[in-house]
Amino acid sequence: MTLLTFQKNASGSRDAEETDPVAQSPAGPDPFGPHSLTTADLAHLLFDRQDRGRVHEPWRKLIGTEAFSRRRDLAPLARTELSYDRLQLVNAAVDNPESLASDPARLAALHEWTGFVDSGLCTLSSIHYNLFLGSILDHDGYGRNLSDFTTLRRTGTFLCTELAHGNDAAALETTATFDPSTGGFVLHTPTPGARKFMPNTSLTGGPKSAVVAARLIVDGEDRGVFLFLTPLSDERGHLPGVEVRALPERAGSPVDHCLTSFDQVRLDRGALLEAEHGQLAPDGTLDSNVGNRRKRFLRSIGRVTTGKLCMSAAAVGASRTALAIAVRHAHLRHISGPRAGERIPLVAHRSHHGRLLNALAQTYAMTFLHREAVTRWTEHTAADRDDVERLVAVAKGWVTWQARDVMTECRERCGAQGLFAVNALAGLQADNEGTITAEGDNLVIWVKAAAEMVLGHRTDQAEKTETSATDGDLDDVDFLRGLLAAAESLWRARARVALREGPSGNPVARWNGASEAALTMVAAHAETRAADALRAAAEQAADPTARFLLDGLCRLFLLRRIRQHTGDLLAEGHLTVRHVRELPQAVDAVIAALAPHMTTLVEAFDIPDEVLSDIPLANGSSIVEDAALLPALAG
Repeated sequence: MTLLTFQKNASGSRDAEETDPVAQSPAGPDPFGPHSLTTADLAHLLFDRQDRGRVHEPWRKLIGTEAFSRRRDLAPLARTELSYDRLQLVNAAVDNPESLASDPARLAALHEWTGFVDSGLCTLSSIHYNLFLGSILDHDGYGRNLSDFTTLRRTGTFLCTELAHGNDAAALETTATFDPSTGGFVLHTPTPGARKFMPNTSLTGGPKSAVVAARLIVDGEDRGVFLFLTPLSDERGHLPGVEVRALPERAGSPVDHCLTSFDQVRLDRGALLEAEHGQLAPDGTLDSNVGNRRKRFLRSIGRVTTGKLCMSAAAVGASRTALAIAVRHAHLRHISGPRAGERIPLVAHRSHHGRLLNALAQTYAMTFLHREAVTRWTEHTAADRDDVERLVAVAKGWVTWQARDVMTECRERCGAQGLFAVNALAGLQADNEGTITAEGDNLVIWVKAAAEMVLGHRTDQAEKTETSATDGDLDDVDFLRGLLAAAESLWRARARVALREGPSGNPVARWNGASEAALTMVAAHAETRAADALRAAAEQAADPTARFLLDGLCRLFLLRRIRQHTGDLLAEGHLTVRHVRELPQAVDAVIAALAPHMTTLVEAFDIPDEVLSDIPLANGSSIVEDAALLPALAG
């Protein structure tokens, strides 16, 4: 196999010349040939550069083992049990589970690599390591004996949302009443709507404990929502007062989701997780450095922010896998050509490879935006925490929504065979739906971010909006980036005008009038940040071809995003009629330049061969060619 590389000639344009790929990939033999220096540089940039070995390689290595090979014929309960078994393998691969729970980069990478081989395991890992163990550590956990949880003698779960309180979890009803006679608490579910909704609280996977969000009641007064460490079950079953009912099977990989309630369950004094936002004295006095109950609630469930990063990670990992399958299929599947008897690959058609290249540009941008969010959260301070939390929320919504589009495109490009579970694509799609809702429903967290941005929070990206339509060129990434930032500013201004002109005395009606513009602003902001992250990666590429490819992906990404704003940008003088007319040709030109390099771009995803070799579509096979995949009919 040869690889097209590009170098600038004397006139400044790029000429193509063929070079032989070198540098054997650490992934082992690749059906498309050995990895090149370009592929290696792209992978280096995609996977945290010098930190790749610490953050990503352990999980990549783990999912390539026999224990993670695909099990096609398991019933839902058996699949859930397998996910719990694999959770034990994850725990055994970790030197210090507490350290993992305290490291957002490694924790997110765990989801990025396990999500596309076992989404159920991904869910269990997110709950046990982040929401459960992480919440304990973020409070007073370092003074507790956590060995039952770090050895997985007991699996941890997290009970916050209730049947009647999902996105408005701050209004939850579960109570934990302080008992001054014992110094402990009485945990109770007062109404059917207060039952905890869909935690993994069944007996599958062995004994479990939970971190339960409940209202602390002292002397009849509601002191706000706090977390309580609560044992749920042991080897004999659920403990007295703990009622668990299994929920119906949902779309995606099965997990033991349940409804859970408490009937006057007594907890000892140590059940309350305490920190600066709330410490309870023996006499029931609450000492807090947080002024109101809502802020105490947000502080108690602070682990949801890291959870958003984990959901974004799962989405980018699944998107890259879907593209690896679809791009391989596009090269290996041959159809009738224009001449009699001629057979040509699907990828020869612009209508096919153009859509996959759009998805590749999206996925590279998603990955680098996710990396930025992880880095910012890892390094945040008290001073910038609110801004970084907003970035994480915006990135989570955008990445998981984009993942849906990418996986839908990949599934469709594989035709009917993409619908079969054995080819993985349909399962990846279904699993991604959970990431869109988990750790904060996308629309809700975007509405919150939109309100904050419209009502005064500035972004450094939004400041760089100056563009000159007369001097601008669609080949200029600076110009394209400025157009997208200008679109963000336009929609921000419209949202602010709508708020000012809305009906006084009716906050809901005022926001209703501004919300669509505000949400469009958030989308443009996310896209601008993603383009910046992709562009920054291109500037750090050591290999000239890698830089060329990343530049091309960034340009394609920006051109596609600008297309939806051309009317507004033209009306406001940021674009000319010439630009609008040239836009389709500009898109087509960059697609033509990138098309010969599609396999290089997906090989850089470094998905273990053990994973892809088990997927017929990724290897030019049909499910009807493998008798093991076809059930025998009786009679």
